[in-house]
Amino acid sequence: MKSVIHPTYFPSIAHFVVMANHDVIFEAEDNYQKQTYRNRAYIYGPNGKQLLSVPMKHTKKDGRQKYKEVQIENDFNWQKQHWKTLETAYRTSPFFEFYEDEIRPLFKKKHTYLIDLNFETIQLVCDCLQLDINFNKTTTYLPDYKDYKDYRHLAVAKTAGSPVLEPYTQVFEEKNGFINNLSILDLLFNEGTNALTYLENQKNKL
Repeated sequence: MKSVIHPTYFPSIAHFVVMANHDVIFEAEDNYQKQTYRNRAYIYGPNGKQLLSVPMKHTKKDGRQKYKEVQIENDFNWQKQHWKTLETAYRTSPFFEFYEDEIRPLFKKKHTYLIDLNFETIQLVCDCLQLDINFNKTTTYLPDYKDYKDYRHLAVAKTAGSPVLEPYTQVFEEKNGFINNLSILDLLFNEGTNALTYLENQKNKL
C-alpha cells in the first residue's frame, strides 16, 4: 500500500508503523501549522509524558508559510537541552547506550530549516532500525489523494486521534503506567533490535 504522511521531528511510533509497512510519500508542499508534531515530539520522562519542542522563527504576518520554508530559532542551544532531557529519560533504558553514539551527533548540528532537521531524524532512526524505506516527496499540495492512504492526520498533536498500539515495557511504567504512541525514540531505546518487528506487527492498528 502507498501512503502519504508528514515528516515530523523524531516521528511518533504510529508514523513509523506506516513507514515500516508501506511505500510512503512525504508531504512537503503544505502550509506550516502550529500544534502539530512538525516541531515537537513526546517522550517518557521521570514524571510522565514530556514535550521536546524545536523553537521556530516567527511565521509571516498573515500566518501562512510553507512548511519547507519554516526556519529554526537557533539563538539558544535547544539541541543541548533536548539531549540532556533524553539522557535523563532513557539513560537506564536497555538500549540507550547501544544507540547513543549514533544519535548524539545530531544534537551538535544547527539546521536552518525544520523540514531538513525532520528528514534527518527520520533517516537517523531508519539507520538505527535497519529499515530501508521507499519514499518520495510531494511536488504540489493536494487536499485529497486517490491512490494513497492519507495518514497526514497523524501529525496532529492531539491524543484523541492516536491509534492504540500494543504495550511494550517502558522505563517509568511502574510509576506512571504505559503511555501510548510516543516518539519513536521511546520504542527504540526500550526495545532496540526488536523495535522493527514491533512496528511490523502494528500494521493492523492504524
